[in-house]
Order: sequence, then structure tokens, then C-alpha cells
Amino acid sequence: MTVETQTTKRRNRRALQGLVVSDKMDKTIVVRVTRQVKHPRYKKYVRVSKKYMAHDEESLCGVGDLVTIVEGRPLSRHKRWRLRSIDRKAVG
Repeated sequence: MTVETQTTKRRNRRALQGLVVSDKMDKTIVVRVTRQVKHPRYKKYVRVSKKYMAHDEESLCGVGDLVTIVEGRPLSRHKRWRLRSIDRKAVG
């Protein structure tokens, strides 16, 4: 297999955008991803959030940053996501 065929075989990875809520761990951030879901009975949109642990190799993120994370192989017991980019830095 050549390098070109290896890169074309790689599947599109899931990407999520969220806010960093914790950066206290070494090379790890906790990202809260909020989405809107329609309630099955009342048909009203409800905000649902979930927290993901993501790998931040250079520890660039701080609390309040808006980041994009991508899915990847398991890096530890809870980490299956990696930091792709910092979309907006927190003010202050």
C-alpha cells in the first residue's frame, strides 16, 4: 500500500465543538458539548449537554475556550477524543 491509499482509506472522524470546563489535568481537558434535542412528547427543544475528556498535548487550552475535538483511538481509560483546534480563546 502506498501513502496515498492509506490516507484515502481513513474514515471521516466525528468532530464536536464545545467549551472547556476544566484544564487541571496534565495534557487533558474536559469539554462540555451542548446540543438541542426535541422532546418526544412535548415537541419542545431542550438543551442537553455531555462532557468529554480530550487530549491536549501542549496544554494550550484554558477554561472558557471554545474548542473543536475529534474522535480517535482510546488514549486512556476515559480519553477517546483529541483537540483539533482552539476556535476562540476565553477573555481574561
